[in-house]
Amino acid sequence: VQLQASGGGLVQPGGSLRLSCAASGVIFNINTMSWYRQAPGKQRELVATITRDGRTNYVDSVKGRFTISRDNAKKTVYMQMNNLKPEDTAVYYCNANLLDASASWSFYWGQGTQVTVSS
Repeated sequence: VQLQASGGGLVQPGGSLRLSCAASGVIFNINTMSWYRQAPGKQRELVATITRDGRTNYVDSVKGRFTISRDNAKKTVYMQMNNLKPEDTAVYYCNANLLDASASWSFYWGQGTQVTVSS
């Protein structure tokens, strides 16, 4: 199983980016999918989570600016990030709780994508 994240980049304050993370491999089912981020010198933090049926949860600092969504058929999770701020600068990681070929539920991580917000 692999999670491939993409969509990061350099953007000015107030700009937007859309992150994507696609799961591949032998996957029987996917439960929650999430985005985390880790800024230099800080611990990794949970940014947003979406359940299989579409229920979402966000860290307070991104509410109203970020939107997490998913396409179950494509095994992909997205995060639309609007009105980006310098404090959003971090490496963003996707995470998925999925049922793999071993018939067990496990958590998998993507490789991370850098988001830099700077003028």
